[in-house]
Amino acid sequence: MKRRDFLTLSAGAALLPGFARRACAQPATTEIRIGYQKNGVLVIARQRRTLEDHFGPQNIGVKWVEFSSGPPMLEAMNVGSIHYGAVGDSPPIFAQAAGAAIVYAAGQPITNGQGILVPQSSPIRTLTDLKGKRVGFTKGSSAHNVVLLALAKAGLSYADITPVYLTPPDAGPAFAQGSIDAWSIWDPYFAIGELKQNGRILLNASDVGRTHSFYIANREFAQRNRQILKQIIDVTSATAQWAEQHRDEVAQSLAAVTGIALDIQTIAANRSSFAVGLITDDIIATQQGVADRFHQLGLIPRPIVVRDAVWTPTQA
Repeated sequence: MKRRDFLTLSAGAALLPGFARRACAQPATTEIRIGYQKNGVLVIARQRRTLEDHFGPQNIGVKWVEFSSGPPMLEAMNVGSIHYGAVGDSPPIFAQAAGAAIVYAAGQPITNGQGILVPQSSPIRTLTDLKGKRVGFTKGSSAHNVVLLALAKAGLSYADITPVYLTPPDAGPAFAQGSIDAWSIWDPYFAIGELKQNGRILLNASDVGRTHSFYIANREFAQRNRQILKQIIDVTSATAQWAEQHRDEVAQSLAAVTGIALDIQTIAANRSSFAVGLITDDIIATQQGVADRFHQLGLIPRPIVVRDAVWTPTQA
């Protein structure tokens, strides 16, 4: 066979479905790396070792990596440092707009576990009073979206406030010291602000619109490990069902894993919704509205189609 013919045949064969996989089989997954924050179902799963118990007989280990917020978690997920994690509604939008290798795997409604705090003695009494004020939140987080929803309800624009981009560990002291006038945040920091940092709730997120949190997976991991990802979601969902019925134990689990006081985590647990399910058309539509809002304000560089990043168990 001539070299030219061989190269032509090789190039054609490489385009055949499954050729590369047959030529070089992917190694079996031996470890699942999970990203988590200081709240939610994954913290409970870690404390109860539900994933370890499920995957141990399959000789698959579980590694847990803590993050202070969603944006850095998705940065790690984009490069494959973690495979699966829970975030609010906004981080995956910023990640998708940046071309990150992530997919939506499951969703969860948010009730009153986040909102906007102001100091007890603050003259800010209504959302319109936020005009001209310094509002702290994590850029690209669910708290960012809550700010936008609040401004829209008050008839204010993003230009009417001074956004102060802070991570939760930095925003707490800034709020307590008066360096910011208001703080948009989620539990358990929301509860810490109320109980320990002299905060007053100006707004609960549910007052201005529906919001969701999401379970996100690295795209390549999802494609190569479809059955494993299905199992992760099933275990996450089962853990959530248990949590709905055992909130006192949930608070104890959250406190044990995060080191945050039990009274704080009790508040967080009692006002949380833990139900986990697959991404529905209704959730996609709500999330698309969030994405469109960020694009209209120039906060993401291009429009995105949320549905393009949604993983389903039945995908080929």
